[in-house]
Amino acid sequence: MSPRTKALYLVLLALLLIVPFQNMVYIVFVMKLLCFALFASAFNLLLGYTGLLSFGHAAFFGGAAYVTAHACKAWGWTPEMGILAGMAYAAITGWAFGSLAIRRQGIYFAMITLALSQLIFFLALQLKFTGGEDGIQGVPRGKLFGLIDLSSDTALYYFVLALALFGFLAIQRAIHSPFGQVLKSIRENEPRAISLGYDVAKFKLLAFVISATLAGMAGSAKSLVFQLATLTDVHWHMSGEVVLMTILGGIGTILGPVVGAGVVIGLQNYLAGIGSFSTIVLGAIFVVCVLAFRRGIVGEWLALLERRRAAKAEAGYRES
Repeated sequence: MSPRTKALYLVLLALLLIVPFQNMVYIVFVMKLLCFALFASAFNLLLGYTGLLSFGHAAFFGGAAYVTAHACKAWGWTPEMGILAGMAYAAITGWAFGSLAIRRQGIYFAMITLALSQLIFFLALQLKFTGGEDGIQGVPRGKLFGLIDLSSDTALYYFVLALALFGFLAIQRAIHSPFGQVLKSIRENEPRAISLGYDVAKFKLLAFVISATLAGMAGSAKSLVFQLATLTDVHWHMSGEVVLMTILGGIGTILGPVVGAGVVIGLQNYLAGIGSFSTIVLGAIFVVCVLAFRRGIVGEWLALLERRRAAKAEAGYRES
């Protein structure tokens, strides 16, 4: 990691730490942004670094939200235990879905994940404990480790921030490890990875499970932030939104999904007053960005920096 990148991360962390002490940004909005940034980053691990396009990640995000909400409300579990329950659900479901989906590639993989995700949506609609169309409302935030009262937005914010940082660090560690290098080789040339002796199916499944688990953690945190879990969380639109966030920010970049989540969530919040027309505006923005920024916002920025670096190096070579 370059010194500039480290400095950028430290500045972002400092800004996030002081959010509760200023009045410029609504703290609940920032918590929502952190949850979706983690969700998009988890999805990017699968799409950006393994080359697997899933249209079913709402099953892990929304399903974990339901599990956490039910555990905290009906069983009286503490928030950390509720989140662990949601992550366990997402990991198990991710293993089951991944075991089936990785048998196919391309559009067939995407369609299998979408079909399996719709099963979770159907269960969320029909099972009694999910509340049907009403969802699970009034989820208690509880006390973290039995000590810290999360009914305070400030306390909950730092808890959500800690979860998001944990998820980002886990993803960062994964992609810069030998495991991450194998994932990249699978994305670039799967037959060659197989010829080198790697068990491609095992690596794909592991990446799928990690991505699903972190997506579940994001969904669990969101259920505590808004104190509810609804059908919106498991609807296929949610899977579409996370794809939009990742492509808009930049596939295969660290900060791309974070930027993409910020743009989408910010626009949704800003355009909420125009109702359903907001989806038309978002769609138009997406089309323009795909045509103008094929690598995504962060991807294009990194490409620009690389071109400048190459131009300086070439100029220095000519002078010498």
